[in-house]
Amino acid sequence: MSDYRIETKCIQSGWKPSKGEARILPIYQSTTFKYDTSEQMGDLFDLKESGYFYTRLQNPTNDFVAAKICDMEGGAAAMLTSSGQAANFYSVFNLAEAGDHIIISSALYGGTFNLLTTTIAKMGIETTVVDPEISLDDLRKEFKENTKCVLAESISNPSLVVLDFEKFATAAHEAGVPLIVDNTFPTPVNCRPFEYGVDIVTHSTTKYMDGHAVSVGGCIVDSGNFDWTKYPDKFPGLCYPDESYHGTVYTKQFGKAAYIVKATATLMRDLGSIQSPQNAFYVNLGLETLHLRMQRHCENALKVAKWLQNNENVAWVNYPGLEGDPYYERAKKYMPNGTCGVLTFGIKGGREASIKFMDSLKLIAIVTHVADTRSCVLHPASHTHRQMTDEQLLEAGVKPDLIRFSVGIENADDIIADLEQAFSSLK
Repeated sequence: MSDYRIETKCIQSGWKPSKGEARILPIYQSTTFKYDTSEQMGDLFDLKESGYFYTRLQNPTNDFVAAKICDMEGGAAAMLTSSGQAANFYSVFNLAEAGDHIIISSALYGGTFNLLTTTIAKMGIETTVVDPEISLDDLRKEFKENTKCVLAESISNPSLVVLDFEKFATAAHEAGVPLIVDNTFPTPVNCRPFEYGVDIVTHSTTKYMDGHAVSVGGCIVDSGNFDWTKYPDKFPGLCYPDESYHGTVYTKQFGKAAYIVKATATLMRDLGSIQSPQNAFYVNLGLETLHLRMQRHCENALKVAKWLQNNENVAWVNYPGLEGDPYYERAKKYMPNGTCGVLTFGIKGGREASIKFMDSLKLIAIVTHVADTRSCVLHPASHTHRQMTDEQLLEAGVKPDLIRFSVGIENADDIIADLEQAFSSLK
């Protein structure tokens, strides 16, 4: 971890060229890597030496980008994945297996919620869903002997709940398990979860990190702070010999990098959800301007939120950066420099009015994506969260009339003008 400030890390961390090497991070567009002897290759497979032999497991371009994100988060080790979904899946599956139990916040992105309540249940992993505003005492009661981790989002998508990191970290650590937090929306520019007791951070690099809607990817960062060796029977995959990998004991051989090395050596080896080097290259370009874009996203979102708050057609507005929002004070505590560019609001007249309004927008697009340079909207109940029941929607903080508005970095007055003309269609 470098001592540079976040703005410098966005640009300078990761790739550090030597004399005569490319100034810009190269794209290692190769599936394989050459060695001179069979012994050299064997040492790589035995994890006795570090290096590259097949891009399904590791690639230099990917590793330099992962190192940059790791430095930005203040972590010990990191890896890229093919998507944010893959990152969240790997982060849990690296610890839990059939017969185990996990705890998740109900305020999660719909795809993550389905992954961790439905798909992972087919693998024999039980999930308990808790309200993010649960009391510490009640949260403590949800842990079981076979609980392996807790997962939540720093700012939930799309309900915009700001997580009480310290409450969840306290409960998790008392139970001897790590807290995993998806930090996609605020990014490490606006939020550093490790400073508040979080152990592992995930990202959908597809969002603000890429920032231009050109590459899908994910990342897992381990703080290196959770001591797996205190609970060897709870985490045998990390603390006892891995017979599928030559009897390697990851905590003994790799120390603070154990969690990431195990995820690479076993999950990436077997499941192969690698991010392409080309996509990693795009993410790196996005990271170089992340600190500039996040500031503009937040400024625009706050200006738009205030305008919507005073519009006669709007029933309600949620934005953690808006004074009076239920999560305003918590956001100030954990994210003093801003939250993100995403806000939600409801239109008077319900679902039909919302659809008519969205169809009337000209500058602002209706897309599935969120958190890039261009302003866009989505109706989660009809789109990203349509697989959820009404009860699950409300539990996740998604109202039927909720419109998710990802405010871009265009001129804020032009964004507001488009909203205004779309509202005129409702009259």
